Amino acid sequence: MVWNYANLWESVAKATPDRPALIHGDKTIAWKDFDRRANALAKVMVEAGVSQQSKVAAYLYNGPEYLETYFAAFKAGLVPFNTNYRYGGDELTYLFDNADAEVVVFHASFAEMADKVRGRLPKVKAWIAVGEAGHPVPAWALDYDAIVAGAADHFEAPWGRSADDLLIMYTGGTTGMPKGVMWRQEDLFKALGGGANLLLGLAAMERVEEAGERALAVAASDAPLNITIPVAPLMHATGQFISFGALIGGGAVATLVPRKFDPAQLFDEVERLGASGLIIVGPAFAAPMLDVLDANPGRWAMPSLKRIVSSGAMWGLENKQGLLKHLPHIMLMDSLGSSEALGLAASTSGGGAAAGTAKFATGPNAAVFTEDGVRVQAGSGVRGLVAVGGHTPVGYYKDEEKSAKTFRIFEGTRWSVPGDWATVEADGSITLLGRGSQVINTGGEKVFPEEVEEALKKFPGVRDAAVVGVPDPRFGERICAVVDFTGDQAPTLAELSAHVKGLLADYKAPRELVLASVVRAPNGKLDYKGIKAQALEALSATA
Repeated sequence: MVWNYANLWESVAKATPDRPALIHGDKTIAWKDFDRRANALAKVMVEAGVSQQSKVAAYLYNGPEYLETYFAAFKAGLVPFNTNYRYGGDELTYLFDNADAEVVVFHASFAEMADKVRGRLPKVKAWIAVGEAGHPVPAWALDYDAIVAGAADHFEAPWGRSADDLLIMYTGGTTGMPKGVMWRQEDLFKALGGGANLLLGLAAMERVEEAGERALAVAASDAPLNITIPVAPLMHATGQFISFGALIGGGAVATLVPRKFDPAQLFDEVERLGASGLIIVGPAFAAPMLDVLDANPGRWAMPSLKRIVSSGAMWGLENKQGLLKHLPHIMLMDSLGSSEALGLAASTSGGGAAAGTAKFATGPNAAVFTEDGVRVQAGSGVRGLVAVGGHTPVGYYKDEEKSAKTFRIFEGTRWSVPGDWATVEADGSITLLGRGSQVINTGGEKVFPEEVEEALKKFPGVRDAAVVGVPDPRFGERICAVVDFTGDQAPTLAELSAHVKGLLADYKAPRELVLASVVRAPNGKLDYKGIKAQALEALSATA
């Protein structure tokens, strides 16, 4: 059985050719056209002179072109990878060179930046531009719209397709240069549930053809179209991978036209389309969503909305409770995972009641181990690293050293260990402490920023919070809280410190406070490097 996303999506396109697959504002692309456009694009990529498993960069905002580019790459036996569109010239050059990119598909608004770097990227055989209003296709690039407008039959490259065909997900994290996580398509499909859908009562697929059969059955039932909106960028694993699953289920993926996140516009679009699911990354999206709902009580009922899925950043309890107060009919699904470790753990809230923050039920292939590979026992209080086995990535592209540190052998089995620390409670659930790379060492005590951040968010009026270590002549580092608050009365350091001490050990309480907007990366994760610089600058100004 060749578990390849091209095969799966082609099965759906064949079964339900006229059903919507991609929606972008007033533009709807049916499955037959999604398939046809990807065929045409795949053909041009191969004609450019690429070879089996050549790399294809998606240098794109959210839109139909993103998923069409991936579909085309899968069809042609090529390797698509994501691009952070916020990167500057040196970062972009590093990424495309490290990935050995041979095709770059980009929005024409990035043409100026692409033109600056293309002379340093001799491996790229084709630059394909998506024209935009005010941004025409440059003379040195192929016209994306002209390519996909043509007729195109089923396309498969001479070397065919395989379950071993790769997808690379570049993850910048919060430190170091971006690294490419290599996923075999079969492993990615299986790690994401193999087509299982608990909401629809569907088990994992046993045959590729089931994708089409299921889509046809849903279409014949007159059930509403399952429309998922990736609010998070498709360049982030959360938005991308969950969108893959939505398409496999025969649903449609709707992308937002505005490129600056506006919760009011999002809610209007949910009601216009009758969308059933949203994909976000924690507080970067959830906090402004709640602010708008609080400011406009009763404006949006959103009866079609069934779920909001978040991954990649811890989702605070207060925010969950607030959202469920406005939308008691929905499920909030908080997934603990990373680009290299899917299915670590999950937390689900619904029925108007939110599950406790940082509390997760481990996935079926997950466990917690000490650094030397001893499994942490429930209720022991021992800190350990969360690991997931089963279907895991091949490793990091061209980086054996990092691969060896993350993909480790415990109990004779290969595990993905991305660096998240946790304790295992008596009931088997885990309490997430945070990523080891961000740990603060203060007077010999190790403090995980995420643990303190979640405590800070429980203080009334705290909208978002970040915690970093700043230099201290006595303790090495001291804890600094950067807090974004709402309301007229700002919290004081004494108030926040006392609040944290009431929840955690005294040494975890902040000793410095900066009141400011919290810096997050485009993928919704905290930009700890930027936050630390922000904090040091603010503290030096008041010294």
